[in-house]
Amino acid sequence: QHESASVEMFEHLITSNKLEKVMEDYGLVLEEDMNFIKEQIGGPTDENTREKTWPYIGRPKEKSFLYEIVANKKNGIDVDKWDYFARDCHHLGIQNNFDYKRLLKFTRVCEVNSQKFICTRDKEVGNLYDMFHTRNCLHRRAYQHKVGNIIEIMQALQKADPFFKIEGSKGTPYRISTAMEDMEAYTKLTDHIYLEILHSSCPELAEAREILRKIERRELYKFLGDTHPEKGKEIAKDEYSGLSQEIADSRPEKNPPLVEPKAEDFIVDIINMDYGMEEQNPIDKVLFYCKADPTKAVRISKEQVVSKLLPETFAEQVIRVYCKNQDPDTVSAAKQYFIQWCIRRDFTKPQDCDVVAPHLTPMKKSWNNIQEDECRMAAESSCKQRLPFDK
Repeated sequence: QHESASVEMFEHLITSNKLEKVMEDYGLVLEEDMNFIKEQIGGPTDENTREKTWPYIGRPKEKSFLYEIVANKKNGIDVDKWDYFARDCHHLGIQNNFDYKRLLKFTRVCEVNSQKFICTRDKEVGNLYDMFHTRNCLHRRAYQHKVGNIIEIMQALQKADPFFKIEGSKGTPYRISTAMEDMEAYTKLTDHIYLEILHSSCPELAEAREILRKIERRELYKFLGDTHPEKGKEIAKDEYSGLSQEIADSRPEKNPPLVEPKAEDFIVDIINMDYGMEEQNPIDKVLFYCKADPTKAVRISKEQVVSKLLPETFAEQVIRVYCKNQDPDTVSAAKQYFIQWCIRRDFTKPQDCDVVAPHLTPMKKSWNNIQEDECRMAAESSCKQRLPFDK
């Protein structure tokens, strides 16, 4: 996990830069405060303490609220999120509706069952929903963007991995995939690797180099569409490996295309999106206080929130399908196979289904909307009218 690597990198930064003396000069109790910082990043440092009443050693139980600031394991509300929200929304041009400054003004510590927790004023519950909505938007529009994901799937770095060496401590060579085992090598794992592979002349890197050149030219795998299973019909992990073959076997029942895509032409990308706690509502894990008694912690259910414009579900699965083959006829056929697969699986209707496979849409009753059909028919008839060019 990235938290473990972050803890190791922190230790490496301290030792390689000889910061122990500097930290002591600033009044830090080295062993105690080092443990506290590590616990802020990755949780309890000793696996044997996790089952105890108080698993931390960096701070006593009386300071329990301090472990909800940087990496909050209870409900996911922490400054780590606030930091990357501000950074990524700024650079991506996405509106950040979450106001962390206001939230801080209405945050205090309350005691519950002899343990102290960070609590938020009850009127800020809407602001917290905005926070999780912002997280969801960033995942949809940036972190899980279909183009970014397909570039990862093209596996340029995996192809280069056996042949690209990074020097670690004591001159030991590491691969890209093993560099995190040595923090000296891990510090050298920067974006320059992309350019080194792209501009290399090494014959062993030819395959990886060609993939990067295709990325530069935007010759990416073709996006066929996405769909969503209903709750309870999500695809399990043990099914992932057989999905490409399953789509290849979904030959359209009506007007099948002449080209027959193969299983190796399809790539299926399964993305599980949520509000940070899988299917649970993270706000259910938040403690609030009221104006009438600021010392008493309470919980607020979704039903108690004034606005009805809140999510009904807090997790969903998105299925994206791509085609490796660049041939237009194969791509067109692959889209129809994908739509037929969605029909068989009883998944949601792909957005461009009526355009790329209008003959398949009527086969799925739940996909047909009378008003939409009337609008489509009206549009089609109006398109057939002769335009008065002579006037």
